[in-house]
Amino acid sequence: MRLTARRIVLDTIATGPAILIAALALLSLGYALRWYALERRRRHADPDAPAASRRPGWLDMLTGFVANFFDTLGIGSFATTTAIFKLRHRVADERIPATLNVGHALPTVAQALIFIAVVSVDLTTLVGMIAAAVAGAWCGVGVVSRLPRRAIQIGMGAALLVSAALFAAANLEWLPGGGEALGLHGVRLAFAVAMSFVLGALMMLGIGLYAPCLILVSLLGMNPIAAFPIMMGACAFLMPVGGAAFVRTGRYDLAAALGLTLGGIPGVLIAAFVVKSLPLVWLRWLVVVVVLYAAAQMLMSSRRRPPEPSADNRAASVPPSP
Repeated sequence: MRLTARRIVLDTIATGPAILIAALALLSLGYALRWYALERRRRHADPDAPAASRRPGWLDMLTGFVANFFDTLGIGSFATTTAIFKLRHRVADERIPATLNVGHALPTVAQALIFIAVVSVDLTTLVGMIAAAVAGAWCGVGVVSRLPRRAIQIGMGAALLVSAALFAAANLEWLPGGGEALGLHGVRLAFAVAMSFVLGALMMLGIGLYAPCLILVSLLGMNPIAAFPIMMGACAFLMPVGGAAFVRTGRYDLAAALGLTLGGIPGVLIAAFVVKSLPLVWLRWLVVVVVLYAAAQMLMSSRRRPPEPSADNRAASVPPSP
């Protein structure tokens, strides 16, 4: 009886990653179908909307390819994509967080499927941190979808400054090197789960999870390699959850999000199976400069008052009398 119970436990541990992978595949399929159904309904409700607003340009797909290529190698995609959007004046500031979560969701799923399959991590730690991040995203998306433009600009500007500081600290080797553990227990596990909840909520504001998660697990004594399936798995589960909610609100740029998805998935596959690793120090310094520029632009935009509506526009905005 004891041997049978032990065998059941061992089999459960061995099949744990397979169950996660199957759940992730089903979630991503459901997300893609939900995205299509909501946009199809929106298109039927507004048949006069220009088709060009739904078609991603080649620069959108190139942005998705580059951001997710380097994302797979350990450089987060949110900060770099936001910087590119600001440099191109591509997406309205208040729509950037939703566009990031919607467009990068499926490429991140591809990353998670790869790293969960090839990197061994304690199943309790992996599932606990992923579940907490998803719960945080579920709570955070409702708040972010109702935030005014200025609040989003200030929040994202501050987040970009933090991202630039983390990139610089990584280049200067100020970040903790980590230990050899592949899992957490007791108080450390509880702390990691609580922090994952916070990081999941912040993802909905466009604050990337990768760098903070890598620092968190390293500070707690885990092998930094173990951070990859944790952070990619967390993002892969929470981004479809948050992305579907953002799609429902319509407060995102459809063409840009499609470009990130269509260009991002090939970028992930090439980075994971062809390139695998690159000397990224100089690229990180370039990212620091670009992200600082984007942060400055975002914060300066928050200081500008929106233009007052003209008399004609004010009159048009008054509803007719019944």
